[in-house]
Amino acid sequence: MTLAVLYSRARVGMDAPLVTIEVHLSNGLPAFNMVGLPETAVKEARDRVRSAIINSQFDFPDRRITVNMAPADLPKQGAQFDLAIALGILVASNQLPADKIEEYEFLGELALSGDLRPGPGALPAAIACTQAGRGLVTSKDNAAEAALASDSTVRYGEHLLQVTSHFSGQNALPQAHYEPATDVEPMPDMADVKGQHSAKRALEIAAAGRHNLLFFGPPGTGKTLLASRLPGLLPALREREALEVASVQSICGLPLNWGRRPFRSPHHTASGVALIGGGSIPRPGEVTLAHRGVLFLDELAEFPRTVLDVLREPMESGEVHIARAARQTRFPARFQLVAAMNPTPGGYSPDDPRSQRYTREQMQRYLARLSGPFLDRIDLHIEVPALPKALLTRNTEEESSADVRARVELAWSRQLDRQGCANAELSGKPLEQACRLGQAEQTLLDSALDKLGLSARAYHRVLKVARTLADLNGRPTLERTDLIEALNCRQLEKLMRV
Repeated sequence: MTLAVLYSRARVGMDAPLVTIEVHLSNGLPAFNMVGLPETAVKEARDRVRSAIINSQFDFPDRRITVNMAPADLPKQGAQFDLAIALGILVASNQLPADKIEEYEFLGELALSGDLRPGPGALPAAIACTQAGRGLVTSKDNAAEAALASDSTVRYGEHLLQVTSHFSGQNALPQAHYEPATDVEPMPDMADVKGQHSAKRALEIAAAGRHNLLFFGPPGTGKTLLASRLPGLLPALREREALEVASVQSICGLPLNWGRRPFRSPHHTASGVALIGGGSIPRPGEVTLAHRGVLFLDELAEFPRTVLDVLREPMESGEVHIARAARQTRFPARFQLVAAMNPTPGGYSPDDPRSQRYTREQMQRYLARLSGPFLDRIDLHIEVPALPKALLTRNTEEESSADVRARVELAWSRQLDRQGCANAELSGKPLEQACRLGQAEQTLLDSALDKLGLSARAYHRVLKVARTLADLNGRPTLERTDLIEALNCRQLEKLMRV
């Protein structure tokens, strides 16, 4: 046989498109040519594969070798094609039987010694392999991650010789199984936070309805401490959601934290591309890394306004579309935003004597970094005031995250039974049906709309928060108290007062 056909997977955003690797040996001067739009790392496979084959005690064919990677218009990047190319050469040169090769796809980088090295993107590749009805052969370090794909057949090896031994019918490759880590670090507990009952209540509301949240107040009041407790209040990830989170971590080469919601906290010097993603070869940004979890922006007003405004679309749609001249990529970005900021450039409230050194214009410029449309997309604005010193030294019994999470999960189950999604994701007819108001409640909300100058988007956000409050209290319909508390959680007047 002078022609061998094997299968591998490329990486395009969250997808793993099939790549058919054809290896042909022909007469002529010895050469090793690769076609099919390979990028630099793929072209360098020629040297890695040659050394790996020779150091594995096989003969490297002294012939003209042509490797075609189809489809030809799909850019190929990374070193994950090494294993498939090496096996293709061995099959085409009759050093390895072709039996059962077509039942598997291959993913793995080769060291010069023939050792298999891990690479990013094993989980999306395993999912795509399973959908195509084939198994996956990969490195040992990628095997457990790939085994997360439901109904997948994942086999792994540590060396090229182990893989060839399997397909020669000698020693079968072991099948991978994912084993969750047992030494998982516990989530930060709400019981560590003293006082700040209104902020804790806001955290509970945000967790129950997946609402975006902004804390503002002087430094040292516990805004960051509170924000770090939110992941521990959120309901457990469903299997499909956990697989989405693991796939994002896989393509980024990050350690897998199966079943745990991500918590991302980029520095305020991060650029718009760092938050959204991009590059000539599009890669995920922080909003995608926080998918199904929490994106925490500390010192919110220190972010450039243009950077914050790029978050507006993914906050609404739950995904990011990155368009480049050569390709377009979609990344998921259904995150929950939690932000913290000081009310003035000096950090203290405008009526604090320590803020007198700043003029009214300086304070206005500071707050003007947050655009109205961006603030409209944040459901809850909560002040976190300084605590009395006596409370800081007092031993008080605070409610734990487990107790709060029990109420959150109950409210979450009510939402799923009623509409199949979180309240924060409601729109259109489902929003109208879930948030029907009586005549008195509608009059109250209309009056608040005129008095506070709320936009239509903010109006709907108030309704969603009120719906979450009703779910927390086990009420099927919205009542006046729900609307009043929801309006009190939107402290825009106080936030923007200077």
